[in-house]
Amino acid sequence: MASPLDDSVLAGLRAPSLEDLEVLADAAFASLPSRFTRLCEGLVIHVEDFPDEEILEEMECETEFDLLGLFRGQGLAQREATGRTGEPPNMIWLYRRPILDYWADGEDTLQEVITHVLVHEIGHHFGLSDEDIEEIELRAG
Repeated sequence: MASPLDDSVLAGLRAPSLEDLEVLADAAFASLPSRFTRLCEGLVIHVEDFPDEEILEEMECETEFDLLGLFRGQGLAQREATGRTGEPPNMIWLYRRPILDYWADGEDTLQEVITHVLVHEIGHHFGLSDEDIEEIELRAG
């Protein structure tokens, strides 16, 4: 039987900061196969506490905890098809507080949650839809 946590154990705990999540996101990205990361040249990854009100409205979120990550930009296939230059870089946002809330209610490690969200958003960078990504995840087990 596990021993109950006492105040001395809990006193040293703190929530992971924005910087902590950035480190975990960097580690998650570095762990991906190079054949994928090569296709992510110029992709910018940000970590914020929450999405802003405009994003929440656009994504039709009921609460600020509904969105764990977001991709903004054009998928690689669409970007290459248009041939336009001068476009802003593709960007991914990871939202710290919703990620921590999701992690606290689950069984995955924080690193696993961050990796999952990051890979999902990179899928959008590759031009995949949510449905495409879900199908790939189902096939992968």
